[in-house]
Amino acid sequence: MIYLSTGGFQNLTPQSVIQKFNEQGIKSIELSGGKYVAQKKIIKYLKKRNDVNYSLHNYFPVPKKKFVINLASIEKRIFRKTFSNIKKGIDISNKLNSKYFSFHAGFLFNPNIKELGNKFAKVRLQNRKKSIKLFLNRVNSLAKEAKKKNVKILIENNVITKENYKRFNQDPLLLTHPKEMIKFFKKCDKNVGLLLDVGHLKVSAKTHGFNLFKAHETLKPYIEGYHLSDNDGLKDSNGEFTKKSWFYNKLKKNVKYISIEVYSKNLKKLKSLQYLIKKKYDKYH
Repeated sequence: MIYLSTGGFQNLTPQSVIQKFNEQGIKSIELSGGKYVAQKKIIKYLKKRNDVNYSLHNYFPVPKKKFVINLASIEKRIFRKTFSNIKKGIDISNKLNSKYFSFHAGFLFNPNIKELGNKFAKVRLQNRKKSIKLFLNRVNSLAKEAKKKNVKILIENNVITKENYKRFNQDPLLLTHPKEMIKFFKKCDKNVGLLLDVGHLKVSAKTHGFNLFKAHETLKPYIEGYHLSDNDGLKDSNGEFTKKSWFYNKLKKNVKYISIEVYSKNLKKLKSLQYLIKKKYDKYH
């Protein structure tokens, strides 16, 4: 399934974005963030629009008071809010007959929501080994719950810029380096897969200095989905991609979940990108 992400429409309600997408004939939508709408109301609306294929990602359902989802947090309040929101996402996915629920890998601190995609304030970091173990245990716990509801968990790799690496003199995020990703997914429950954000991997490769193409190849056994966008390698800008983008001819053939995560308001352009990838994958089947 080739979805279009609503991630570039954070100032609209999910209903408004769905309506906009539907006017362009876009019927496969990855719901990610947006303005808050009461959960009962949004579920009712989504179930009513049963002509659309939905998938839920990260900040969906949108919490009434926004916060940064962090399943690796040692702060109990953040963990409880994160765990609760992800469980709600799994429940709604089940109600919508959606096979996947995806969310980001954890952090070694609790960033402010305004810092995402920008500079992080320098704070004390959690212990990396302990945090990975904590994150893994929590992911596996959720995966078992999700399996009972016929939902598979996908974990998205984080993105680390050179600026944020230098600020901490180390990586303050989990799962940005392929070695750490491979080690992590080897220990995951079978109901967990990697949602590889190719834009995140490109920036992280520049920061860490690993080979982008080799990293993608080594990660292929764990990839169960993609987030597709492009950038300059310095910042995750969610820019448009073309047939010349680094990943276009390298994509894993047998993935069942792909989301176009390009932050453009030009719906005709987004639809053309969706069609470009659909046409590519139709050749494989």
